[in-house]
Amino acid sequence: MKENILELSKQVEEQIKPILEKVDIVCEKNSKKVLEAFQECRLQESHLNSSTGYGIDEPGRNKIEEIYSHIFKAEDSLVRAQLISGTHALAITLSALLRPGDTMLSISGEPYDTLQTVIGIGKTISNSSLKAFNIHYEQIDLIENDFAILEIQERLKKQDIKLIEIQRSRGYSTRKSLTIEKIEKVIEAIREVDKDVIIMVDNCYGEFVQEREPIEVGADIAVGSLMKNLGAGIANSGAYIVGKKNLIALCAERLTSPGIGKEIGPSLNQNTLFIKGLFFAPSVVASSLKTVIFASGMLEKLGYQVEPKYDEVRADIVQTIHLGTEEELVKFCQGIQMGSPIDSDVIPYPGDMGGYEDKVIMAAGTFTQGSTIELSCDGPIRDPYIAYMQGGLTYEYGKLGVLKAIEQMKK
Repeated sequence: MKENILELSKQVEEQIKPILEKVDIVCEKNSKKVLEAFQECRLQESHLNSSTGYGIDEPGRNKIEEIYSHIFKAEDSLVRAQLISGTHALAITLSALLRPGDTMLSISGEPYDTLQTVIGIGKTISNSSLKAFNIHYEQIDLIENDFAILEIQERLKKQDIKLIEIQRSRGYSTRKSLTIEKIEKVIEAIREVDKDVIIMVDNCYGEFVQEREPIEVGADIAVGSLMKNLGAGIANSGAYIVGKKNLIALCAERLTSPGIGKEIGPSLNQNTLFIKGLFFAPSVVASSLKTVIFASGMLEKLGYQVEPKYDEVRADIVQTIHLGTEEELVKFCQGIQMGSPIDSDVIPYPGDMGGYEDKVIMAAGTFTQGSTIELSCDGPIRDPYIAYMQGGLTYEYGKLGVLKAIEQMKK
């Protein structure tokens, strides 16, 4: 069986070669974008120094935020170790921008599991949710993996929506992730009806997958985690918020304190990791894309339903594999764990996790706990038993991990 898998992998690599070449082209363009930002913002060695205590107006932290603003074509940014995760950054953003009586509208269907708890629409009840503060939620589902533009425009004519939320990645759903081109089209349609509504994009898993980012196509604010794409497996904490200056100011005051905002926040020895992670991010995102493209080609050849297909345009680094049974899902995730550099002898099993309604299995033998830019795989224990695989610091390591997972599943 092992020899058959290796032979199949050679065939798949030959098949996907033209697709990998396209990934390299995007990688080079995004690398140029990052390098020019470092140069034009005049990053200096002194900016790698850190601060403790209050971190009042720390130069290194301020320079990192200037660079993020430059890369994302944003007026301002908030890049902090005190932002623990993507969900935390989203919760801060929504809490900062919405007030009691306001209504937010998701136009990409149901949000990711943990964000449902933040909003107050899931089965997990929190007295700290937006709903508990009388903030209203509505959603408009996608139609055939695209925005329901006419329905969105009709709803916005009432002029009572404060914020629109777009989730770029699929989360634990079966829909396709959303390309920048689709997001650009719907933002243009929104602005035809409402010039003032705040458009927020959950950018997790999508950074540097394409050549443009959400702010460039009209979004007001975008949010993501440094333990995903932009941390490149080097940053070991943090998240970012980029967008309009007045909105970033509100987010900063929600994170720290009214009247203080961005002025404080020690970097706590994170500056070098944040900068180096950003520098490597285009290359690591490209490696992650190559890994999931290889996985898509392999698993489709083995008879599994995969999404996206190996040759489809991608909007994020996530690959889904429909495994059909709990046993297959568990075995595949266990195989990814076996192919990891850390805790390869640990056997993951489904369990309860905060913010999730179903039991979840998570495989991630990563250098940083929860780093999904490193090779990882997870999935909720519910029909149709889909594995959500992402990451790969290098294509070579990612490919080896995928082969180990297939080998484990086929035993």
